[in-house]
Order: sequence, then structure tokens, then C-alpha cells
Amino acid sequence: MSKVTPAMHVAVQMTHRVNKSGAEVQYRSVLLRRSYREGGKVKHETMANLSALPDAAVQTLRSSLAGKTMIEAGAGLQVTRSLPHGHIEAVYAMARGLGFEAMLGPACRERDLVMALLAARICAPSSKLATLSWFADTTLGRDLGPVSTDDLYGAMDWLGNRQGAIEKTLARQYLRPEVNPGKLALFDLSSSWVTGTRNLLAAHGYSRDKKRGVEQIEYGMLATRAGIPVAVRVVPGNTADPTAFIAIAKEIQDLAKVEDMVMVGDRGMITSARITALKKTTLGWVSALRNTAIQALAQDHGPLQMSLLDEQNLAEISHPDYRGERLIACYNPPLAAMRKHKREELLTVTEERLKTIQKAVTAGRLKDAGKTGLRVGKTLGKNNMAKHFTLTITDTTLAWERNPETIAREAELDGIYIIRTGVDTTTMDAAEAVRVYKSLANVEKIFKTLKFRDLQIRPIYHHTEERTRSHVFLCMLAGHLTWHLRTALAPLTCTDEDRPVPEEPVTAVHRSSAATRKASTQKLDDGTPARSYQDLLRHLGTRTRNTMTRTGQNGTFELLATPTPTQHQAAVLIHDHTTKNNRK
Repeated sequence: MSKVTPAMHVAVQMTHRVNKSGAEVQYRSVLLRRSYREGGKVKHETMANLSALPDAAVQTLRSSLAGKTMIEAGAGLQVTRSLPHGHIEAVYAMARGLGFEAMLGPACRERDLVMALLAARICAPSSKLATLSWFADTTLGRDLGPVSTDDLYGAMDWLGNRQGAIEKTLARQYLRPEVNPGKLALFDLSSSWVTGTRNLLAAHGYSRDKKRGVEQIEYGMLATRAGIPVAVRVVPGNTADPTAFIAIAKEIQDLAKVEDMVMVGDRGMITSARITALKKTTLGWVSALRNTAIQALAQDHGPLQMSLLDEQNLAEISHPDYRGERLIACYNPPLAAMRKHKREELLTVTEERLKTIQKAVTAGRLKDAGKTGLRVGKTLGKNNMAKHFTLTITDTTLAWERNPETIAREAELDGIYIIRTGVDTTTMDAAEAVRVYKSLANVEKIFKTLKFRDLQIRPIYHHTEERTRSHVFLCMLAGHLTWHLRTALAPLTCTDEDRPVPEEPVTAVHRSSAATRKASTQKLDDGTPARSYQDLLRHLGTRTRNTMTRTGQNGTFELLATPTPTQHQAAVLIHDHTTKNNRK
């Protein structure tokens, strides 16, 4: 029977002694020992004293005795490929932590591709063909294997077929009464242009992107009060806003399984005709009056008198034309000052344009009064200034003067807006109704994220109706994850983490002092850089996953780069956010 070699190990001993001067001195001994049993007891034998060796040599010997293979630094390892990974890891960590990946559907190849498309849309938005190239330059290329454009289109079709089920799940998570006690849902409509001429949804209509002369689609976004996208509907590009709103409103109750949901929309969305239709349902609503309606209420002996707002910035009024409704008049002094400045600016610009026409008439280049009137009408119509001028036009002259009465009448309503709602006071008081209407700004942030800042939903290259809808839905889901990522990573960016809520709802909301300090110094409290959200994503992407090989061997292994302090903190923030917000 062969003799078993006793195990050897490196032991470090610390001893304390008192020297001749009476001071306590600490001694460190590094010993090479072997352990063995004798009489049932474990004993140690010192083989050598290694105290004189440098720490690096001691550590190398300790690792070797532990069974690890030691390789000369820089000579035994090679990095054959380094691929960006950290930003993708952040997206997947957020999605899996929120239960988002499981919500998409059962595990399959299509779900893997949809998750990859979401990561691409968040990290590097582009066309599907460009996305394939991006896959190859990141760890997604290795993880997914070969992917073709047909594979991506098949994944989009799979996602489109599951849109209804996914939206129902999101609506139950974010709009059910337990997490949404106010039963509020924000809705707004936007548009984006389409390339090509074969898209059945594309049509010429009012472009909110100011992209004239091209066909577009329109899409309505349903969101929580905080601005988290929950559902989206795509309609032809020439659909009127109120028509699209009613189509969406009919689906709200089924999505959220809440009978008395309160829909919030702007004055162009929830019009008087739409309110009449909503009154036939159990849906509540919050909107605002148009300027013409406000002017009617402010006429002589009308309910809207400026004295109501002398001591406070909001007051409830009533009128027979709005039976069963509540009208909340609000006065915003900064808005009043802005409107006054803007009106004076437009009046001045209009007069300068009229002077140009007057010179042409005086010089005889414009001789017909009818033609002069047409040109003047176009000029006054550009900024809706016709009501503020009194004109005299002949074949040889053009004269005008400002109308002080109409200007004064309009100035009286500067800074005034009126909230209109059918929700009773027991459910929503006047101040809350104002705050709810102002929360529509969160939907505008969604569209800003979709179009400009993060996801670049436009232009739309797809031709079929189904894939156009799938593309918009994919962007909405990416917007959902982006909201969570922005919120979780706010401590590392210039985002305002704790924006103060003013006591008066009409007062404008300003950035907190902490956010102002971060934005001005571009530094966090610990002195590290305060990045923008996009810059932070790029920094996370610098954490690479490296393919390694040993010299003289054919096999490879992968090694993830050590995270920077910022990358480590981002991972912790994402974990904490998902732990807090994972809603079953």
C-alpha cells in the first residue's frame, strides 16, 4: 500500500512580544507546514520558514499548494476577442428582475430574439438590418448564434400576436386599484413619419413632428400617472385625435379590469363631443377648456371673474352649459407674464411684415386691393393676429392700427386656464384635479423618449400593417424598460431624484437643489462624474466579456472584466429597484 503524502500548506502566524524598552512589538512568521494525524490527533510539522520571501512569492506558493495552475503573467494567456456587454447586462437584469421577460411569453427562440431587439432598441436604436450588425459586435452575437432578417421579422410577428396578452398583464400590474388607488390612466396621441409608399396605415395628416409632405402613422399611448407606458394603439395617419381617443377608451376597461377608470387627456383630445360619449360609460375624465370657452365664461356677469383669483390661484366655478361637471379656474402668474411677452412680440413681428407689404403698395408693385388683402390675410393668419388689427386697404394704400379693446380683453385672461372634469369632489378635490391634469406632461416625456432621446421610433421602414404595429409596440416595451432604467440609475445621473412638490398645484415645479448642484458641477456627492443617462449606458458598455485562451492550447474560456465602481453601483441600483418594483 502506497504511503499518502501529507498535505502541505502555508501558515501565517502573528506573535506579540515586549522588547527591552518595554514596547510591544508584533512579529509575522510565514511557515511551510505539513499536517498529519498521530494517535487520532492532527499535528503540524514545520518544513521551512518563508518569512524572508516577498508577499507575491508566498501567494504564488499558497495557490500552487491549493491545486491551482500558475502561469507566467503576460505569457500564458491571450485575449482573442473583447465584446461590449455591460449595457446589455443592465437591460437584461432590469427585465428579468421585473418579471418582464417571463411576461413576454414562454421560453423559445422568438422570445430570445425579442429580448435582443429590446436591448438593441435601448442601447443602439437603428433599423433591423443595422441591428444585426450591432448584434455581431456585442455579446448578443455569441449568445444568440446566427440570426437573419427573417428571424427578426418572425420574432416581431410572434410579439405582435401576443400584444393583447402582454398589455393586459401590464394593465393589471400598474392600473389595478391596489397600486393605482386614484384609478388614473393618462392618454395622448402622437405621430411619426413612414418611409416608402406601400404601408397601408400611412396617410397624410397633421404632423406633430412638423414633417410636412410625407405620409405618417398615428399612435395613442396609455400610461400610468408616473408616465410608465402600458398600452399603445396604432391608427392611420389621417385619424382625428378625438376619434382615436374613443377607440382607445373602449379598450381601457377590458385591459385594466377596472370599471371606473379616470381618463386624462388634453383639450384637443377630450372634446365636448367625446365627453358626451364618455358620459354614457363608467369612465371618468379630466380635461381642460379651450380658449374660446374660457372667453365665454369671462363675459359680463359670467362665472369667471378675475376677483375670484385675487387671493388664491384656483377656484371652482359652475355654469348651466356644464351640468354635472366641475370647472376649476387656475391662474399662473409666470404663464401670464410669458403670454404677455409673447403677444407683444407677435404684434411687433406682424407689424414688420405689414410694413413690407405697405412698401410694395406704395411703390406700385402691388396695385390691386384684392391681391393686397389676400397677402395681408396670410400675414395676419400666420400667428392668429387678425383680431388685434384694424385695416384700411385700397388699390394704392395700406394702413392699420392695433385694436386696444381686443388686446385688453385677451390680456385679462393671460395665465388663466380651466380644468374640466366629471369626477366628484369626494374622489378628487380641486387641487388634485389640477395636479392630475398637469401629469399629462409625463406622457409627453414618453413621446420624447420614443422620438428624440433614447429609442428613435422614426422613421418607420416597415411596409405591412402588422409589422408596423409590432414595431411601435416593441418601442413601447423598450420605453417601459427605459422608464425603469432611468428611475433606477437616477442617483448616477443628473436626473432629479426628489423633485419637490409645491403646496399650490398651480405653481410650477422646479428642480431640487441637489439636482441643480449635480447639473452645474457635473459631479455626484462623492466627487465622481454625474453622467447623462445615455452617457451612463455607454460607460456600462465598456465592461467587456473577453474570450481567453492559453498558449499552446486549443480551448477557450470567457472572462468578464472587473466592473468599475460606477458599473458596480449601477448593478446594485438595478437590483434594488427590481426588488422594490417587481409586481406579481
